[in-house]
Amino acid sequence: SMPFLLCLKKKKSPVPLGRSIFQKHTPPIQQSYQALLESCLKNKRLFTDDTFPAHISSIGTGALLKKLPQNLQWKRPHALHRSPVFYAANRKQLDLCQGLVENCWFLAALEALTFHQDILAAVVPQNQSFERKYAGIFHFRFWHFGEWIDVVVDDRLPVNEAGELLFVSSVDKNVFWGALLEKAYAKLYGSYEDLQIGQVSEALVDFTGGVNTKIKLAEAPSALWDILTRATYSRSLMGCQTHLGVYFPSVSLSCMQTTKVLKNGLVAGHAYTVTGIRKVTCQYGPENLVRLRNPWGKIEWKGDWSDSSYKWELLSPKEKILLRKKKEDGEFWMSLRDFKIHFVDLVICKLTPDLMSQEDGKKWMYSLKSGRWVKGSTAGGSLGFCNGNFWMNPQYWLNVLPVEDSKKSPSRCNVVISLMQKHSTKHRNRAPHLFIGFLLYKNTILLPSFPEQYQESNRKLPPGFFARHQPVNKHQVFLDEREVTHDFSLEPCVYVIVPCTLEPQQESEFILRVFSRKHVLREMGGNTSFTLSKEIVDRYEGKIWEDFFTKHFEQNPEINAVQLQRILNNISWRNFQSFRLNFSLDSCQGILALLDLNATGTLSIQEFRVLWKRLLFYLEVFQKKDTNRSGKLDLVELHAAVQETGISLSNEVCNLMAIRYGDPDLQISFESFVCFMLRVEIMGEAFRNLTQDGKGIYLRESEWMMMTLYS
Repeated sequence: SMPFLLCLKKKKSPVPLGRSIFQKHTPPIQQSYQALLESCLKNKRLFTDDTFPAHISSIGTGALLKKLPQNLQWKRPHALHRSPVFYAANRKQLDLCQGLVENCWFLAALEALTFHQDILAAVVPQNQSFERKYAGIFHFRFWHFGEWIDVVVDDRLPVNEAGELLFVSSVDKNVFWGALLEKAYAKLYGSYEDLQIGQVSEALVDFTGGVNTKIKLAEAPSALWDILTRATYSRSLMGCQTHLGVYFPSVSLSCMQTTKVLKNGLVAGHAYTVTGIRKVTCQYGPENLVRLRNPWGKIEWKGDWSDSSYKWELLSPKEKILLRKKKEDGEFWMSLRDFKIHFVDLVICKLTPDLMSQEDGKKWMYSLKSGRWVKGSTAGGSLGFCNGNFWMNPQYWLNVLPVEDSKKSPSRCNVVISLMQKHSTKHRNRAPHLFIGFLLYKNTILLPSFPEQYQESNRKLPPGFFARHQPVNKHQVFLDEREVTHDFSLEPCVYVIVPCTLEPQQESEFILRVFSRKHVLREMGGNTSFTLSKEIVDRYEGKIWEDFFTKHFEQNPEINAVQLQRILNNISWRNFQSFRLNFSLDSCQGILALLDLNATGTLSIQEFRVLWKRLLFYLEVFQKKDTNRSGKLDLVELHAAVQETGISLSNEVCNLMAIRYGDPDLQISFESFVCFMLRVEIMGEAFRNLTQDGKGIYLRESEWMMMTLYS
């Protein structure tokens, strides 16, 4: 028999579902947002959603009911605030707070989403409001078992007698997108109660359709900082969780009433969002820091690099001012060393599967297959049960092909395989997850020495094959989680994937996803199943240039203003082909002074990446507001552009900036717009971090000089 680690955490044996007829996953009800909106506007009535009514049944049937106030009411935002806003463009106002539903995992994932405006806009369509075309109806999009679906809700929200939202709310009480998104997610999964227990990884996939990498921090690779860096500056979302306290029997997070706040300020068994990273320069040398946010919007880490830590005094005044926030807002810094000690898992949700891969090229292939384990037919269980039925499980033929355009050796290909089980009931938490996993075999049967009928007929591999051969992933761990994902480095060759449950005769539907540079995937045994294969091309400008910057900074770890000018002015854009940058040396010296937090007179790759991310954002805004394509903004367009970035500036300040940064006709070029916006953002950040009352700040003379003269 083969050595298999059967399950990671045996909470209780999964119960065989015991149904005589296979019960399919119940797909969500599809409603047409546009048709319903137009009908409501035509009939001059507000939408009421009968499929998810303003009734206790939508909240649930379990423990959540005990926490509800006696006089629970359902009210629309117009009844709760004088001027409700669906979504605040200013990203500083996206902070959300958890309510009575213990869904820190959902909130932590949602917080991660707010760092990627375009991904957020795919989940939260932005053309919705409480004014124009308002009819009490809103819609949101989620990736649900292989397809994007639209979920429609009315805007009746549960509140207490004082008119306070019971569940998710925004720090700015007139902003309602978070509460309505939570309602749509609750509808998708059956009820608010069904959001009580879950994992950050699940919500991240539901928001993006991405693929997860889970890193156990106790066994973190030595390249963890590099992985975090690539994730931060690519299209990835990150969440993590703390160690479970003695009161927490399950790894799925529910922030039970037994919630335990530790002496160090962390909450046991709790989900957090990774919101940033920073390498700082201390007097004793560099230190890697990770920034995290508690989805409660309060209760923070109290150790090294926390808001009140003495460690901040080891930095230059400017670096300290721009990084430290002395506010109880749930966000805090900690060292990478402490992060690895106090957190269990780091989950990185990648939109393209190249985070762990060093392969060249930007094109990826994605295939999806739907399948099912059926009693007496395809529910063979795992090899560990020695039941001789393992071969009955669905089998998938995977041909991993070498990529011609790869500059690196084609001897190994990066392949990501994901298996996701579907819950069979409308309510996601009514039936426990089965323990699932998959085994990957090199398919030696397709070698010439084997009978041709196996190659020709696409037949399943026979029982004898599995008795004689070891799988590639010898120590497959079976998990009672919705999704199991593994990264492989494989030789180009034919493989067979066998998805299975831990125990035989357990029924469920599943989807199998494969990502690689190039492959072919098909089901063996002739059963037809839904197939989707497509190419993923990351057209994000930042991604295209990442390799170039990395190589440049390997040669020059720190760059001066002249080198910065050379890099910026030599960029040729893929999406803006006629656009060329023309930064003067003076502009580059100004940019360097603004971003050089540790006062070295140079920029590191970390500081350059901050500039690059802002540059891409400013370019998008500039192109949008330069309506006559003149390559310059006039005063009216400048006001509109600043507003588009989500920053509030008075007319006086805007006019002064046009005088300072514009030409004699007060026209602002893109280069001047970049210098102007960087200064506005950095000075605004400094004020917010320093102010105690929101009205003024106190600075020592040395700090004042550093902030005003060298920036």
